[in-house]
Formats: sequence, structure tokens, C-alpha cells
Amino acid sequence: MGISAAVITYNEEDNIKRFLDAVNDIADEIIVVDSYSKDKTKERCSEYPKVKFYEKDFNGYGEQKNYALDLCTQEWVLFLDADEIPDEELKNSIKKIVDAGNSGFEVFDIKLKNYLGTRLIKHGGWGKVYRERFFKNNKAKYSSDKVHEYLMTDSKKGRLNGHINHYTYKNIHHYLTKMNNYSDMMAEKMFERGKEVNQLKVVVNPAFQFFKTYFIKFGFLDGFAGFYIARTMAFYNFMKYIKLYSIIRRSKLEKKSLQ
Repeated sequence: MGISAAVITYNEEDNIKRFLDAVNDIADEIIVVDSYSKDKTKERCSEYPKVKFYEKDFNGYGEQKNYALDLCTQEWVLFLDADEIPDEELKNSIKKIVDAGNSGFEVFDIKLKNYLGTRLIKHGGWGKVYRERFFKNNKAKYSSDKVHEYLMTDSKKGRLNGHINHYTYKNIHHYLTKMNNYSDMMAEKMFERGKEVNQLKVVVNPAFQFFKTYFIKFGFLDGFAGFYIARTMAFYNFMKYIKLYSIIRRSKLEKKSLQ
């Protein structure tokens, strides 16, 4: 009745030690699937005897996470991101579930507390977020989506006490790089699913995203951090739609040239 802690990584040198320190006392093994990091992620992981380190080319978040799941050997899986840290109350809740043997649930939602730097964000859609991060092995798998993957399960879900601290922001360069990569994959995903977009949507959707995040979801109550989040989310929406628009135009031109 052990626990596999699992994480996928790429250039997580700044986060991985904090992550490993946080899960080392409750995990029987720690599965790290790395996308050939160019920093010292691998070296940091080698300092922990419980870590089983694997490398695999990245073809999307869903595929990468399912690969990591297949490597887990324990009965329970705690699947986190490298910038997500379980608090002590959550770790105690997990231990109780494992020790009890039969909790009545096989998948558990956990509350996320999202931070921008050191600032806890309570509004703008970031305040009341729950994710399935703890579940029995072989009772769930991730969707095959390249980005914004989700956990698929037929099991009844419970909810654990405690929370995960999610430190989403390293610096402005990291944040913009992350948004650029996500918008690339999201545009490809929407194109593959036949999503249509026009110039009006490219203009209007980001503006509405800002309004919804900052005003409708009370992001303004988080002060400048709330404005920053609303602004960057609007920019992310602009990037994914303008990239989708470009992909569609290029596809139409290629088809026309073949006629």
C-alpha cells in the first residue's frame, strides 16, 4: 500500500529540490520523467535515493504524464507539477488514506493555492481551484491532449484536507516563455479539432478575457497582481487565437496551391 510520487520536468532546476524535499517523506518512490533538461535538473534528482529518473522526448503533456504513470509501481499515485508543494495537513491526510486501506474513494480532489511570486492569489478564477492529484494506480489516466490535459476516471471522487501550494511564477521571462509554448500547443490542438476563428474573435476574445478575469471574477481585489494576471491571460488568449488564425490561413493556402 505504497505511494508513487510522479512529476514530469523540463529545466526545473529552480523548483525540483523544493519539490523532492516536500514529497520525499511520504513517497515510497519518486518517478521523474524529464524531457532532456539543459540545466541541472538531472543532477539535483541524483541526490535523492528514492528518485527513479527517466528521459523521454516531449510530445505533449498528456502523453508524457501517461508515460510517467506507466512507470509507477505503488498502489497510490500522487501526481504533481514541479512547482506544486503539498502542505503538512495534506500529507497527513494522504497517509491516513493509505494506512486505512479502504477509504471508499479511489480518486481525490485537492485544493490548490496559487501564488504569483510570494503573493497568494484569491480571485480572478485562481482562488477556488481543485485538481485530481491523488488516486489509485490503474484507476485513472490522462487525456492525450498536448496541453490542458485532464484526468480521466470512472471512479467516485473524494476530497482531501490540506492543500497544494502552487508557485506558478519564476520571473517575467519564464512566464512569457511558458505562455508562448502553451499558446503554440493550444493553437495546434484547436486546429486539429477543427476549431474556426476569424479576425473579430482575435480582437474581441482577449478583451473579454481581461474583463471577465479582472471584473467579473473580482481579480481587481488582488491589486496589481490581479491586474497582471488578467492582462497576461488576455495576452495568452490573443496569442493562441492569432496563431490558430495563421495556421488556418497557411493550411488553406497550401491546399489551394495543390489544386
